[in-house]
Amino acid sequence: MLVPPWLESLLSSAFFTICPRHKDSPRNECNMYCLDCMNDAFCFYCRSSRHKDHPVIQIRRSSYHDVVRVAEIQKVIDISEVQTYVINSARVLFLNERPQPKGPAGKAVSHLCEICGRSLLDPFRFCSLGCKLAGIKKNGDASFVLSSKNNEEEEMSEAREEMRRRLGTKEEEELREGRQQDMYRSTPPPTHSNSRRRKGIPHRAPFVT
Repeated sequence: MLVPPWLESLLSSAFFTICPRHKDSPRNECNMYCLDCMNDAFCFYCRSSRHKDHPVIQIRRSSYHDVVRVAEIQKVIDISEVQTYVINSARVLFLNERPQPKGPAGKAVSHLCEICGRSLLDPFRFCSLGCKLAGIKKNGDASFVLSSKNNEEEEMSEAREEMRRRLGTKEEEELREGRQQDMYRSTPPPTHSNSRRRKGIPHRAPFVT
């Protein structure tokens, strides 16, 4: 099976509507999806009460388009060949194809989505999960199935990102502390070759007549 049974339902779900069960509660936007139940989107309170022990993915928004964090989705499907983006310090990918930008054509781009023709930043085949799904149905030369190799690579990638983040923060703190230490470091006393030091310059007593 190249496509998990829940994926098409996820891509066709309407997110960020008001939950009918929790209309009067805060955080009542339907921005979650259960991979076991494969029903409609639901809110934070529905997850706590009805999907407590189920695998759940949270959907987010960027410029009115639905995105999912790479750290979440790559645990359940193979997202290779799909363009990812960094938005608000988090790496995400889009769920579905987006409308093409309007305006005069600019300089030629070297990377295009194979399905919708959207320009891509990097040498990927698809701009979204929806386009990869269409590509699988059209050509059958891609897959969403995770392999053991995929899992190992993803775990190593997550570990490297976490290590870089921690080292970067630690290094920055160490540099900042170093500057403070330099600022308040006391000056060592000068060294002298003589074992004894004079207290001051001697002054001659005044001449008395």
